[in-house]
Amino acid sequence: MSTFESVVLGIVQGLTEFLPISSTGHLRIVPALAGWEDPGAAFTAVTQLGTMAAVVLFFRADLIRILLAWMRSVFPLRSLRQRFGGLDHDARLGWYILLATIPIGIFGLAFKDQIENGARDLYLISSALIVVGFVMLAAERVATRDRDIDDINGRDGGVIGLAQTLALIPGVSRSGATISAGLFMGLDRTSAARFSFLLSVPAVVLSGLFELAGIISGSEQQDVSTGKLIISTTLAFVVGYAAIAWMLRYLTSHSILVFVIYRVVLGTLVLVLVSTGAIH
Repeated sequence: MSTFESVVLGIVQGLTEFLPISSTGHLRIVPALAGWEDPGAAFTAVTQLGTMAAVVLFFRADLIRILLAWMRSVFPLRSLRQRFGGLDHDARLGWYILLATIPIGIFGLAFKDQIENGARDLYLISSALIVVGFVMLAAERVATRDRDIDDINGRDGGVIGLAQTLALIPGVSRSGATISAGLFMGLDRTSAARFSFLLSVPAVVLSGLFELAGIISGSEQQDVSTGKLIISTTLAFVVGYAAIAWMLRYLTSHSILVFVIYRVVLGTLVLVLVSTGAIH
């Protein structure tokens, strides 16, 4: 990987992690269109640490408040019914984030090899872009948007957590799947996006640290130099922070239709190019 490639891919990661258009899909498609080598799943997971650092910085006040409230809820030990019934909003949000993270942890470990190899097929990625695009359109159409983040409950956490597991397939988009699930559950766009971004922290941080530990120990093959990884991850952080701020502002007064159109057009283009042998 050249320095130019690491710069481009870092910017792509930062731009696409929080927009519902799939960062992992774009980190496979952009190199294919440019004639570069696939950077691999490990590179993707490590550069996502940059965008997760952006989330932590952007939502630092929320995350600290939620963490402290959650920790206070753990002790003294009480029954789950008593505990959830008497908790404040931040403590409950902490439990719902934990609940929603469990499914992707289980599926991520169970299907690790398939995700890193077969799931990076361009036919699969382009098909996922198109199919999930129409799911997002349906969510936008049927959403009542009469609930905000203060109304999130355990059922919401479970459904959105299951939706997040679909993001293990490149092309689906973590934010696309979770925001759509939030809209289907009646959340307004900004609340769905806010919970989606908060929910991304534990799953992506653990995934990135897992891959980074593998690279350091040598169990995970990584042909990208440490310097190029640092460049990509740093750029992902800077661009990702700007993308979060923009996305939250955008959703206060706009629908997700523009992302639906983009996904369908890009997915169709990639399908055509792969079918004709223009890209591999």
